[in-house]
Amino acid sequence: MAEVQRTFAIIKPDAVAKKAAGAIIQRIEENGLEIVAMKRLQMTEQLAQGFYAVHKERPFFGDLVKFMTSGPVVVLCLQGENAIQRWRDLMGPTNSEEAPEGTIRGDFGTDVEQNASHGSDAPETAKVEIGYFFNATEIGVPTEAL
Repeated sequence: MAEVQRTFAIIKPDAVAKKAAGAIIQRIEENGLEIVAMKRLQMTEQLAQGFYAVHKERPFFGDLVKFMTSGPVVVLCLQGENAIQRWRDLMGPTNSEEAPEGTIRGDFGTDVEQNASHGSDAPETAKVEIGYFFNATEIGVPTEAL
């Protein structure tokens, strides 16, 4: 049996503005990932800068923060077998222009920035990102800890 994992996902402002959040959530569930926690929020500049601090020295940091604060987002904690890789496969490549049809980014994204979604890239990153947006009472105890 594959490892049950949790991962973090964001439905970005471009997808929320296109009213695609519901379709993306439906795909998440249809692909066997459980939504453990979910909320819609408006990122502040401080929240976005903190979340993307790993990119602070990169030339696109300012534009990324501006984009992520441009409208509401939906943040989710997902759970399932190999959840991190499964969510990344469902999203498709970072650049929406290279993402195949049938992936979140291929169907709902525009380019490398406005790519409709974010997902954790490793278990350690997922733990940090989930904790950045959700507290313990919102996400509960992981299934494997029961």
